[in-house]
Amino acid sequence: MKFLKMLLLPLLVTIIYSCSTLELAPADFGWPVETLLKTDQNGIAADDRYALSFNTKGLFFEEFIDSVNVADKEIRVIRDVEGFYFVTGNNFKNVYAFYSEEGKLILQNKILITESGLQNPYFNQRKPYVELTDGTAKYSLNKEGIVGK
Repeated sequence: MKFLKMLLLPLLVTIIYSCSTLELAPADFGWPVETLLKTDQNGIAADDRYALSFNTKGLFFEEFIDSVNVADKEIRVIRDVEGFYFVTGNNFKNVYAFYSEEGKLILQNKILITESGLQNPYFNQRKPYVELTDGTAKYSLNKEGIVGK
């Protein structure tokens, strides 16, 4: 019986150790500045620097109720320190916060900025927030919405 316990204990320790998850923390996923992406005729926006590519048709339909006229549109994308992607563009009323999962971007939050539409928006990283500037207006954003509104 003692021999069996001595044999099972190292085996049990090995199994528990091999089932544990490796965690590397802290991690910062933020991009220092935004990326300006232009859509192709199929609505695909791509950036080689960050190895990012996604279909924008759903985004344009959500914002403008139009997923047909998607060619040569510009969108602005930045990634925050938590890994959420923030997307907007000229004439957008909203900023969209997405998270990535298994080859897709999933909407976390649709953040209303202005009913009149953004005129010349751009993003900057202002840790721990993403800063959206449009003219003289500045907004601090996180995945939940506007901070300090």
